[in-house]
Amino acid sequence: MPELAQAIDILSTLVGFDTTSRGSNLALIEWVERYLDGLSIPHRRVPNAEGTKSNLVATIGPQVEGGVVLSGHTDVVPVDGQPWTSDPFTVVERDRRLYGRGTCDMKGFIALALAAAPEIAAADPRKPVHLAFSYDEEIGCLGAPAMIEMIRRELPAPALVVVGEPTDMEAVSGHKGIATFHVTVTGREAHSSQTQQGVSANMAAIRLMATLVEISERLEREADPASPFTPKGATLTIGVIHGGTAHNILARRCEFQFDLRSPPGLDLEAALAGFFAEAVALDRQIKARAPEGGVAVNRHSNVPAFAPEPDGAAEAFARRLAGDNGPSRVVSYAAEAGQFQRAGFSTVLCGPGSISQAHQPDEYVEVSQVERGLAFMRRLTEWAAAGA
Repeated sequence: MPELAQAIDILSTLVGFDTTSRGSNLALIEWVERYLDGLSIPHRRVPNAEGTKSNLVATIGPQVEGGVVLSGHTDVVPVDGQPWTSDPFTVVERDRRLYGRGTCDMKGFIALALAAAPEIAAADPRKPVHLAFSYDEEIGCLGAPAMIEMIRRELPAPALVVVGEPTDMEAVSGHKGIATFHVTVTGREAHSSQTQQGVSANMAAIRLMATLVEISERLEREADPASPFTPKGATLTIGVIHGGTAHNILARRCEFQFDLRSPPGLDLEAALAGFFAEAVALDRQIKARAPEGGVAVNRHSNVPAFAPEPDGAAEAFARRLAGDNGPSRVVSYAAEAGQFQRAGFSTVLCGPGSISQAHQPDEYVEVSQVERGLAFMRRLTEWAAAGA
């Protein structure tokens, strides 16, 4: 199957670029630009402020309304410390599985879109297919907002958006949102026998974390039993804690990070009101004893939830192209779909691979999933050519 070989070849090239979020994705973007140039497909970058990373938007077909956006993120999570059995940045096929970092999440979908681009362009489409490739999704969906705003402001209004997160090529109509926070508590060092001379940042931070535990337990109790999500309600977890230098020194600094994952409709500010109030009060108390100290709460990201759309155009479209007549589905991870939806676009998640493989050592995508994705793209090409 020539098109399968082409998709795997493109996927191998994409995986070969180490686009871990802590680094740049520009080498991958430059390769994609050269590929599109060879097809005479126009494109433009939407870079970050420093110019070290970039989104890429391209349009196959006419500049008219009613097109489809195929969206995927170019960054991947780290491989550090994971027990890979092959080079994570080289695609290896074993037992009809394609192993490599990003094969599933989510360079597989980008490879499908690029592999389909020549056929879409050659079909003389009446409706456009827009490609939208973002950066820094894995660390808080940080790149997509500027790209989405550019699409909303400068392109003829697309009819819908397909975000190709790994869903086993089944339509997913909702996901939870996520807000991430970095908290820094600064105290004053002193000998642990002389507590009157200093302020322990660790002891103060524990008070804040205890408040978060209480909020987490309350959110679990208040979860809507009819919620389609698993877990049903919002979840709050503290993922990272660093503080102190020795058991006999009052800690000068303690940092911790937490996230709140929420279903559609949760008021984030109201849910965390008790924590914010405690942080303000504790900041005052610390400054009264150590003016150089205090509490700083930094919101790193705030990705909106993606709410199921009644009779959603994007979901119906994806189901038709994927041959999916299964039940309605939602997922508990966060993605860029909520950002597209907030900008006014009908949106759906649908892409190759299983989320259970994402972020894992020996990450893989089944060849059968790539084949299903190619069938999706063939039907998309037919749709674009017919203009309906």
